[in-house]
Amino acid sequence: MVVLATKLYVEGEARERALDSLRSLVGNEIGDLDVAFEIGVRHDDFPSVTIEGDDATVARNVLREEFGEIVPDLEPGETYVGTLESWDEGGFVLDAGQGDGVRIPTDELGLGPGSATQIRERYGLVQHVPLRFVYGADDESEPSRLADAEQDRLYEWTRGDGRLNVNSATRAEVRATLNRAGHAQDYVTVERLGLLEQSVICPEDTDPPGLLASVGEYLPAELRCVVP
Repeated sequence: MVVLATKLYVEGEARERALDSLRSLVGNEIGDLDVAFEIGVRHDDFPSVTIEGDDATVARNVLREEFGEIVPDLEPGETYVGTLESWDEGGFVLDAGQGDGVRIPTDELGLGPGSATQIRERYGLVQHVPLRFVYGADDESEPSRLADAEQDRLYEWTRGDGRLNVNSATRAEVRATLNRAGHAQDYVTVERLGLLEQSVICPEDTDPPGLLASVGEYLPAELRCVVP
């Protein structure tokens, strides 16, 4: 079994659509392997994938690479994926399946000046977005920090033409909303950040705040802009 580091936190019909989307994503990743799989959702909203078959080990490794994995125990110095649970002036708290969460102090985010709240706004980080981090020492003498690769990815966001980040919706739902609202020409693609967290990549002549104002009423979600 692999517990994927992406959350399924919506309810009702939206939850069923999200589960269908996850089945398709998992199928796309491991469908060519000799395996059968079944998806469940844990009490903490992390989905689990039970895999059986001759290629089960390979399939588990493919899903770990694609989504990140929630593991029972964290080892100091190792890199994991957690979802952005909360934030305050002093840092981020990531949910990595450890109950109270993993706290990353502002100084360990490595994303420039400002409080953690200001950094979240600058990089358009919506709640529940998966983020890679390096776990600190058990005795807290060395705090957890955002992984170098994650810092690089987020810095790249601010060097592009702008983004609109969204949670609580699948990639297909975001694309359909943009097209239905008349914005088919106002985005390059929708990048999947997590199962229910997406990043709308804008072309040079699209203003992310303007796009947010236009489609916000159609998406019952948190929306955050990245403006270069």
